[in-house]
Amino acid sequence: MESGRASRYAGRMDAHVVPFGIHLRRWRERRRMTQTDLAAAAESSTRHLSCLETGKAQPSRDMVIRLAEYLDIPLRDRNTLLLAAGFAPAFSERSLDGLEAAKAAIETLLRAHHPLPALAVDRHWNVVLSNAALPQLYEGCSEALLRKPVNAVRLMLHPEGMGPRIVNFAAWRAYTVIMLRQQLDAHGDPVIKQLLAEVVSYPVPDASEEPRAFEGAERLVTPFKVATRFGVASFLNTITVFGTPNDVTLAELALEMLFPADQETIAIVRSMVEESELRARRKLLA
Repeated sequence: MESGRASRYAGRMDAHVVPFGIHLRRWRERRRMTQTDLAAAAESSTRHLSCLETGKAQPSRDMVIRLAEYLDIPLRDRNTLLLAAGFAPAFSERSLDGLEAAKAAIETLLRAHHPLPALAVDRHWNVVLSNAALPQLYEGCSEALLRKPVNAVRLMLHPEGMGPRIVNFAAWRAYTVIMLRQQLDAHGDPVIKQLLAEVVSYPVPDASEEPRAFEGAERLVTPFKVATRFGVASFLNTITVFGTPNDVTLAELALEMLFPADQETIAIVRSMVEESELRARRKLLA
């Protein structure tokens, strides 16, 4: 019965829980929608939506789900919205180990991309799976940054990480800042807000290329250029997410893959692989 919904989940809520109406208004404003726009999309009235936001009316479970869909709210926050309205969460949140089929699919993709780097990251850019390819790229990085959980954004840009060796640091940081700002605007995640502030504070290395007008392929995509013992490697990155996920963990996973951006990088990768294979053979014979 609807009347028993609040008491049913009272044990999961306390006096500090933000009311449903406040959650709803924040998401509506984040999506830059008026009450009239959202009411029309959700097949409701502006008056009813106003009452929901002020707490004068309580939504049905169907209304909460419908509003969350139109506002494109992430699954984790949809659960929060349901709980604030007195309903049970709709989406499970299991560990990656518990998502056997998805984990197997990710590991297959990571192996298939070897010897090029590929990694799976969570919503805060912490690496959860990796194919550990091209270890030469991470030479000189602080051991602290390489301890689990490794944060991919921090490892790339931190002054004690790959930052000083990123040839186009200013351009790559600008790309990262845009990406994090978009993520913050979409989700309002305080951890991303903190990571964004940290990235903005990183100093530009003296050896970094000066920002300039994009030329050639760089007009289409910003490459990741990093200096190595073998020369300057230039990579293009792609980010892939699962379609139509119904689990919070899976919805927040992204797969990032690096691809050579030019012939020089292909040669550098080949040299790195040959060196790694030679080391492995020597280790077996030792």
